[in-house]
Amino acid sequence: MFRAAVFEKKRLLFGLCLFELLLALLTGRVFYIQFFKGEELQSLAYEQQTRDRLIKAIRGNITDRNGIPLAENETAYSVSVIHAQIKNAEEAAESLSEILELEYDDVLKKINKNVALERIKTKVDAERADKIRNLNIPGVTVDEDVKRVYPLGSLACRVIGFVGKDNQGIIGLEAKYDEYLKGSLGKILTETDAAGRELNFGRKTRSAPENGKTLVTTLDVNIQKYAEQILENAVAAKSAKRGAVIVMNPQNGEIYAMAGKPDFDLNDPFTINDESLKTVWSGLSQEEKNNYLNSMWRNFSINDTYEPGSTFKIVTSSAGLEEGVVTPEDTFNCGGGREVGGRYIKCWRSPRSHGTETFVEGVQNSCNPVFMDVAARLGGDKFYEYMIKFGFDKKTGIDLPGEAVGIMHKKENIGPVELATMSFGQTFQITPMQLLRAASSIVNGGRLITPHVGKEVLNEDGSLFEALDFSGSERSISKETSDTMRSILESVVYVGTGNKAYIPGYRIGGKTATSEKLPRGNGKYIASFMSFAPADDPQVIALVLIHEPQGVYYRGNVAEPVMKELLTMVLPYLEIEPVYNAEELAKKEIAPYEVESYGGRSVKEVKAELEKAGMTVEIIGEGDTVKNQFPLTGEKIYINSKITLYT
Repeated sequence: MFRAAVFEKKRLLFGLCLFELLLALLTGRVFYIQFFKGEELQSLAYEQQTRDRLIKAIRGNITDRNGIPLAENETAYSVSVIHAQIKNAEEAAESLSEILELEYDDVLKKINKNVALERIKTKVDAERADKIRNLNIPGVTVDEDVKRVYPLGSLACRVIGFVGKDNQGIIGLEAKYDEYLKGSLGKILTETDAAGRELNFGRKTRSAPENGKTLVTTLDVNIQKYAEQILENAVAAKSAKRGAVIVMNPQNGEIYAMAGKPDFDLNDPFTINDESLKTVWSGLSQEEKNNYLNSMWRNFSINDTYEPGSTFKIVTSSAGLEEGVVTPEDTFNCGGGREVGGRYIKCWRSPRSHGTETFVEGVQNSCNPVFMDVAARLGGDKFYEYMIKFGFDKKTGIDLPGEAVGIMHKKENIGPVELATMSFGQTFQITPMQLLRAASSIVNGGRLITPHVGKEVLNEDGSLFEALDFSGSERSISKETSDTMRSILESVVYVGTGNKAYIPGYRIGGKTATSEKLPRGNGKYIASFMSFAPADDPQVIALVLIHEPQGVYYRGNVAEPVMKELLTMVLPYLEIEPVYNAEELAKKEIAPYEVESYGGRSVKEVKAELEKAGMTVEIIGEGDTVKNQFPLTGEKIYINSKITLYT
């Protein structure tokens, strides 16, 4: 009896201990869940009991300097499915695939995906969206969306860039200023049951999206149109591989135009622009397609390097004048070439020669031996120092992605031959933008500006959010050297090798070039011309490059006429008035002519009227009625000025 009582007591004591142990474990588990896992489990429960739908922000517009839209948005729609509410997946997939022109199996796979919300297609037009909405398919939602559009198509395509399916910038300004343009997403939150079904009396909360900001650029749509039209005509006329034009303000680096031909449509950027490739496109691998597309999208004014040739002689000249190793009056003798380091390097005029000439005449003649002599006087170390001063060892800082940097000799590798060939722009490579930046400093008083396309960022209400700052303080040469170079380069156009860019009434400076593409001896060249105006106070600087022109390719026969046509349009547009010297006035009586609006009038009638007044008339289009004209209404033009009539 006693033993039984003891056993019972022990059993009760064990049970009590076991209970206390289990209670302690349970308390510990509750404590662990509450303090260590509580936040995570609460989040999981919240996700199970709610469903959120993101509200896209409206991407900010991109405009030119005058407020003309370059990139904007159109209303579109997105079609989605809520898996838990779908009653017949096969029927839903059949209807959606037919209306949206998608593969049935792909749509069905998305519908059967066990997620709260699955997008079927975005950027759906209103007609298709209404058809789907009218079907009232359970579980299918149609939400308002926005679609990025480019109202001017291919205009400035490599500068503006485009967005992908997620509305994120891919190239150009769309990529560079994506943080300003994209805005931030909003959200609609809906309470659901455990199966994901929306509760009839559940709460809905909505947080509004923050729309993107507007980017105002330095581009001018009119100048861009002129540049593209002139370049396209030039590339076609010379059966060239491609061409580029940059128009910029040399005082502050604002880019008015940056054109490249051939181009592509920003509203359809994944369609290749090469007709021969289109026929075999479907048979190419994805890697090959990507390579071709990336090549098409490349902005060769900033992404590619080239040997600048004779346009680089302005750098050699500036360095020589700045260091005092040459004066404008110094004389040289061109015998058709120079013996340098055991190698005979020809003048472009060889076997003929320029004979005895002053330094200024050497620049006017673009005589290679003159520049070889100037570089030799400078020496390799000093010449290299000026390459650095002019910024050829680094990017210009332009606000576009993917900028390349020059490919230079190492200082220790610059021997007599390298120095001689570098003096006239060979055996190293730079980008067109690097050249134009250096040229700007040569004519603006010696200041290295930062080329840029972004001007300011505006809030949604149009108020200023941020003025973009591209100011700099680096110098390349003195103001005195810059003044001298402007005068010399003006004489190049007035009496020298750049004379095909001469326009009566305008003081224009410039330098021509013909550079051979690598490898040498392949018969492929780049014809280029750099020009600025007015020569006494430059307000515009431009660079024209024509790659692989067919037929006559050298000197001023290719790029200079393009530049002349460009400046003939741009200078009056920028309200730079012509000032005629005595010689020009003596050749022809000059009388101002104020342009009126010709819209709606007969092309034949307007053409006859303008030609009678001494104008040169160009007709763009094939219509019989004038739709627009350049110069603009109210502008004063002069005899020999060109007016373009758009029909």
